[in-house]
Amino acid sequence: MLICQDTLLIVVAALVFDALIGDPDWLWRRAAHPVVWIGALIGFLDRALNRDQWSPALRKSAGVVAVIVLLTVAVGTGFLLQKILWQTWGSVVVEGLLASVLIAQRSLYQHTARVRAGFAEGGLAAARRAVAMIVGRDPEQLDEAGVARAAIESCAENFSDGVVAPVFWLALLGLPGLIAYKAINTADSMIGHRSARYNSFGWAAARLDDLLNLVPARLAGALIALAAPLAGGSIRTAFKVMRRDAPKHRSPNAGWPEAAMAGALGVALAGPRRYAEGLVEDPYLNAEAPNHATPDDIGGALTLMAAACGFEAVLYAALALLL
Repeated sequence: MLICQDTLLIVVAALVFDALIGDPDWLWRRAAHPVVWIGALIGFLDRALNRDQWSPALRKSAGVVAVIVLLTVAVGTGFLLQKILWQTWGSVVVEGLLASVLIAQRSLYQHTARVRAGFAEGGLAAARRAVAMIVGRDPEQLDEAGVARAAIESCAENFSDGVVAPVFWLALLGLPGLIAYKAINTADSMIGHRSARYNSFGWAAARLDDLLNLVPARLAGALIALAAPLAGGSIRTAFKVMRRDAPKHRSPNAGWPEAAMAGALGVALAGPRRYAEGLVEDPYLNAEAPNHATPDDIGGALTLMAAACGFEAVLYAALALLL
């Protein structure tokens, strides 16, 4: 599908619905979220095709097959839904509402805000419990600054993965593009690990996820940088830090929104971090700034994310008006 006005209007509707409604708990307690269905398919493919006795080369090939199956199901589902919905009255609104389920503006804001609220309501212990819900680090190893940095970094990275990227592929390819992206991104989170079980089998999912996020990650960083003045920062500094430090990140994509966030807030992010599998010795992003992030910096990150979401909606609305 080429970008068209109706698709861009669906994007704007999806962003508005997600900002207003998000993921209502009452609904997903009664029905499985689409990501749960995607995860179930990935789990099935993992059990069926990832055999311990197979060679690394065979397991890598099996991982490629798994990704092909996953994409076939995702794209087919998207085309079917799109065909059905285009025949209904108010299809732009209906598709926007459906697409909003796979966008994470409101839920990302809420999860990050819970960490800041944890500091205020229960101190470091409560903040550690809240941050454990959104990062893979050992929360007991984190002091106040470590918890704050983890929350800010998660907010920045997931703004790209959970908001900008799915919206980008929705705008470019409609519902098939959105569902395909969410399928690959979920596969990367489930099987794209450098572990004995997934180093070969998850290779295809991890590399494809990197490819699909190349443009969205850089767009996410730019949107955060443009919002810098709203958190007391400088657009120029945020862009400078992003361009200079993003390539230092171990991920080809996560460094762009994280470095932009670091420059906009005036704090150092990333650096050495301890995960379940051990210590990661990464360089700091914006290393010349203080690395002692505070709960107030989490508030700044939330302001930047909310503003960047608004800029994104305006961008797509403007494109729709131009077509």
